Amino acid sequence: MPADAEGLRTHPIQELFWTRTGLLLLILLVVSGTSMWTSSGLDPGTAKNLLAALGTGTMVSAVVGFGQTLITATAAQRAMVTPVIEESRRALRELSAEYRALNQEFFPTHVFEATTDPDPTFNALMMRDLRDTRQFCFRGFSGRHAAVRLLHSHAEWEVRAVVADPRERTAISGRARHLVRNAGVDADYEGIQATLHEETRIGLVGLYLARARCSVIDVTVIADPPLDRLELFDDSVWITLYSDVAGVASLYPRTLRFSEGSFIYSMERADFARLRGARDAGRFQITPDTTRAEFLAHFERVTGTALTEKRFRELEAKFHAFRHDFSAKAELEA
Repeated sequence: MPADAEGLRTHPIQELFWTRTGLLLLILLVVSGTSMWTSSGLDPGTAKNLLAALGTGTMVSAVVGFGQTLITATAAQRAMVTPVIEESRRALRELSAEYRALNQEFFPTHVFEATTDPDPTFNALMMRDLRDTRQFCFRGFSGRHAAVRLLHSHAEWEVRAVVADPRERTAISGRARHLVRNAGVDADYEGIQATLHEETRIGLVGLYLARARCSVIDVTVIADPPLDRLELFDDSVWITLYSDVAGVASLYPRTLRFSEGSFIYSMERADFARLRGARDAGRFQITPDTTRAEFLAHFERVTGTALTEKRFRELEAKFHAFRHDFSAKAELEA
């Protein structure tokens, strides 16, 4: 409650002692008491009667005046002070509601700082959001982590994935620069690029292996994906800030979670739809009924590289190795 409104909340009797009316009543009481005390020491006569009458009259006037002033002060407080207090309370409630709305609109519900190892708390909360959603939208580099999460859950989703086009250099360069900053002066840029190209292929194979968990996996590959990773659920959106240079020393960058209904949620959903609708994007779908031969055809069309059976098994083995390592560190199997 505002301080000035709090100061207005005083008792009428208290106000009475801090006004000129209170001073007048005090004088009347003093005059009455003095007159009665003086008359008690006089002999019967005119002087004694006058002083007694004066004392009695002033006493009656003081009592009546006190009562009238108290009634007037109470009525004035009810008519003027109480409405001010109630208005202050209402304004404070409205201000608090506005701040809560702003917090929901623009501020994240959770902030996870950059780490060098997977955070079990982070992954437990994300797995809960994944379990409670019907549509899972992913925008990232390779989709490996998304495929692992799908394999560890027991629901069924419609999955929309936007990943980097392995044929385009610009699709790799942004993530490569992030890893170079992370690795320091001894980083092998060409080696990192080769590793990233391999990760995109592993991610596509991983999404194929997770097809039985989904009603459909709609994959879009784009030449210049945003650097930040996005995981969009029915009730929340997670943004992993690979663009945050303050976290380059950590393998897992800072991540923010926003609730559904926030400005960030609506903005990211609209941007995700824009990327999926790009004219130059490559697209294909994976369903539980997609055969390996059909996937190999999709893979060749998207990557520009034919995938033999032997090469498929190599990528499958690498994905499972990544899955075991990541699952153990993130405690996804618990």
